[in-house]
Amino acid sequence: LDEEQHSHRPSLTAAWLAMSEGNNTGFGMDEDGDVRLLGLHSRNRRHLTKRRRRNLLYCSVCAMLFALVAAVLFATILGIGLSARRLVDRQCTENRFDCYPDAANESIPTQKECEDRGCCWNSGGDARPKCYYPYDYGYFVDGSVAETAYGYSANLSVQSAQMGEQHWYGKDLSSLRIDVYYETEHRVHVKIYDPKNSRYEVPIPVPTVTTKASSVSYSVEIFKTDVFSFSVSRTSPTKDLFVMGPGFVFSDQFLQLSAYLSNSKQIYGLGEHTTRLALDTSWTKLTLWARDTPPDPNNPGQNLYGVHPFYMGIEGDGSAHGVFLLNSNAMEIGLQPDPSISYRTIGGVLDFYFFLGPTPQNVIQQYTELIGHPFMPPYWSLGFHLCRWGYGSANKTLEVVQRMRDAGIPQDTQWNDIDYMDNELDFTYNKLNFSDLPQLVENIHNNSQKYIVITDPGISNTQPSGTYPPYDDGVTQDIFIKNSSGKILVGQVWPGLVAFPDFTHPKIYGYWENEIRKFHQTVEFDGLWIDMNEPSNFVMGSVSGCPSDPDVPFKPGQIRDLQYGLIEKTLCMSAQQSVSTHYDVHSLYGMTEAKATLGALTSILQQRSLVISRSTYPGSGVHGGHWLGDNASQWPHMAISISGILQFALFGIPMVGADICGFFDNTTEELCTRWQQLGAFYPFSRNHNSIGNTDQDPAVFSNASIASTRSVLLIRYSLLPYLYTLFLEAHTNGTAVTQPLFFEYPRDSETWDIDTQFMWGSGLLISPVLTQGATSVNAYFPKDRWYAFRDGMELSEETPGHVDLDAPLDFIPLHLRGGTIVPTQLPNTTTVESRRNPFSLLIALDDNEMAKGRLFLDDGESLLTYENKKYTLLTFIVSNSLFEGIIEESDYAGASSLVIETVRIMGLSDKPSDFRVNGTSVSPDKIVWNPSTKVLDVKVDIMNLNKPFDMTWTK
Repeated sequence: LDEEQHSHRPSLTAAWLAMSEGNNTGFGMDEDGDVRLLGLHSRNRRHLTKRRRRNLLYCSVCAMLFALVAAVLFATILGIGLSARRLVDRQCTENRFDCYPDAANESIPTQKECEDRGCCWNSGGDARPKCYYPYDYGYFVDGSVAETAYGYSANLSVQSAQMGEQHWYGKDLSSLRIDVYYETEHRVHVKIYDPKNSRYEVPIPVPTVTTKASSVSYSVEIFKTDVFSFSVSRTSPTKDLFVMGPGFVFSDQFLQLSAYLSNSKQIYGLGEHTTRLALDTSWTKLTLWARDTPPDPNNPGQNLYGVHPFYMGIEGDGSAHGVFLLNSNAMEIGLQPDPSISYRTIGGVLDFYFFLGPTPQNVIQQYTELIGHPFMPPYWSLGFHLCRWGYGSANKTLEVVQRMRDAGIPQDTQWNDIDYMDNELDFTYNKLNFSDLPQLVENIHNNSQKYIVITDPGISNTQPSGTYPPYDDGVTQDIFIKNSSGKILVGQVWPGLVAFPDFTHPKIYGYWENEIRKFHQTVEFDGLWIDMNEPSNFVMGSVSGCPSDPDVPFKPGQIRDLQYGLIEKTLCMSAQQSVSTHYDVHSLYGMTEAKATLGALTSILQQRSLVISRSTYPGSGVHGGHWLGDNASQWPHMAISISGILQFALFGIPMVGADICGFFDNTTEELCTRWQQLGAFYPFSRNHNSIGNTDQDPAVFSNASIASTRSVLLIRYSLLPYLYTLFLEAHTNGTAVTQPLFFEYPRDSETWDIDTQFMWGSGLLISPVLTQGATSVNAYFPKDRWYAFRDGMELSEETPGHVDLDAPLDFIPLHLRGGTIVPTQLPNTTTVESRRNPFSLLIALDDNEMAKGRLFLDDGESLLTYENKKYTLLTFIVSNSLFEGIIEESDYAGASSLVIETVRIMGLSDKPSDFRVNGTSVSPDKIVWNPSTKVLDVKVDIMNLNKPFDMTWTK
């Protein structure tokens, strides 16, 4: 010790004794020479500097050197070989990140197996990993952190103890680079990659940023110390959001990064799984890998059809942030109670985006600004849809459609599953049982309805040459996926042996459009349902096996439990696609097919269409919607569907719904009646059933059930102007259509766990019955004024709080939030007929007797009406007993013939003495005041919605 350091010897000795007693700390001198203990938890340590490490060495060199030499001599005498890494004094902490995530059972690893990986061992009996990374495992910053035009950059080198060593998942890359892009005020991009060798990166369009944002709401810190890490923090108020922890690995087929999420009180997202909305962080492992697996509420961590490595975190003060890892390789994400997170993926790069919100809606807007705003659906697609696998004929399909018409139940779209096809061949129809299919479609169109068919990606390769153009054309244009030998990969699905189109191929768009166009000339469908596009395969890999598939050193999550691993029910990982091998792009298949399909339909129809896809990836919402897959006719499946639609709201795919009444199993009348009530408020509302099950279309049940479904669907149809406006806002601003309650009330922690209720936008609360035999709902109401949707009566109970609501079998509780103006329209049984009817305005006043709302009007089907300004947009504002209807845009000619017929005002203290529309008093016989509900109904007859208008009333 030098003279200055010698004076601190007692302090240093005390620090050393604290460490020797098992405290997970280090120590060093600060810039003033003061000794302090340094907690090695990454949230507090900010790491030991080189000077502190030198001081530590000065203090302990004698004792440690003597002990180290003795240990080596002892090991040598016993013939025990110690690896270089095991000789290093591991810096173990109590914050454990699993160093043996591939353990097959609890007996693995042993202490020796753990320490052979250079990791820490503690066999304590709690749920934490026994084998975990030392804090100093990973890389270090090699050189300086350089400022760039876009932010910061630094070179990383692997720790010397790991240099040149064969990692248990492959050799660590010796050098990496980290780039930090300050892209926008609320979005920062952190990318870690190999600067020397090109690696696969996800080929979805994201903004390219070359200059740093001038003002930002975050800070990113790269720690240039003994071990590399970085943190992302909110600057106001100052809060760490994502602080990198130990165990950073970057090898060719295993990339791992862990982080502390100390300010995340709840975490949402990371799909597609059948989890509750708020994720369980108690040592949960989620697998992300597109797979043909039906949802199962009893196996919530099972990976399903889509992949969405995005989560939203809610902080203690209600602020929200989001994190997105742009990586499409098979992935496992571990959540720990700290809370903390571990990403483990088997390829690509670590490409993170952070979104600072600060509100939940802001986070979704910032996320969809990156991946693309959702498509604008045609108006008809918001109506009710009906389908089943197993109608068996065109006549049976028409019989069901007619049954719906006779019952007066709204229906806009009829669907057919694969039984309409000729031997399950794409772009064909069965000329025996469905010989009248073109006539069926004509009948549907003549009744102002639409028609959608299913198509699968597998194209039969066994038809006689020249008889099946979809295959012959694909061979000619060379657009099929190849095996490792360069020949067309052959799998098997419904029609037998098949080839799979490569939807990343540059020629795919012309090929796919041509096949769809030719079939449309025979059957004039209005949209397409794309199924089996994980892609699903009835053989493992291919009919010839997968002899050239790469050896995968780490199988993420539940893939480890599959007999065939990554290739189970899909293609060989060595299969060749245009942009990379299937190993890299597997989970993009559904998204790329949706893009090609919507593009083809848009070109053919020259108007908006609907694509519903089973498999999805970030950006899928730009091209279509999603249904939650092959569920079952069981109460838990109905209940968990709310979580599903809310998760896809987070993922930027608002057009989403579950199969109403369930796909597998036979439903019951009670379950189906309740599910129809809930499903009336799915953005994508479709009843779908499997082959061999009893009929479950709404018109097949008792008169009471029919009346219930008719009533709730008429409510949906009356609300379509409001829903359509929400979709316009999603399309233009990226906001969510369906929302969990915490989106609107993030500071109310009671809302954070709620996934048994949900909202349309900010104004309508839906509280369905989800349990068998129940005739009431215990609903939560945040602090606000709330009004019953049907009669306008204000909720009398004090809020916030839980309220028991009556809900007999024919009733679903609906409430309007104070401060909201909801436009409605007199409903009919199709959207075409409904759009001709007069409007009403529901005005729900807040505590200050204020309210606001919007109404978007266009023709409902033309392309790019918003972008080309072929629309009318009205903003409604109520303040100080004055209603203003403000015209933001007035270029939809059809709005001139539309009428607002009635207005309902909820929340007035007394009946107004005078009510005027555009300055003219309304006759008393057109005004109805209900003193018990304090609801005012006024017949106003406001003509021409391309002109501004106002209403006033006198208290």
